[in-house]
Amino acid sequence: MIDTKIETAARHSCVHIPACPTVDDADRDAAHVVSAHPEQGWSLLCNGVVVFEDFGELLPSGECTGARRRELLMASPHRQAS
Repeated sequence: MIDTKIETAARHSCVHIPACPTVDDADRDAAHVVSAHPEQGWSLLCNGVVVFEDFGELLPSGECTGARRRELLMASPHRQAS
């Protein structure tokens, strides 16, 4: 079921203004949420990326990335990484 949503989201161009980051951008997880499933711990973003609650990601190509929690927290100057 997720595969169909990912393919659909990845095929459509972003209609948000300004446009959401693409899958290749470093801030790809800043794209708008298309479908949120907090009870299952994941959300589908406008650019086709599935983001998990531990900040791991599943890209439309099927590639998985490890959790980027520390990296994302360090990018936010008002937070401290644990």
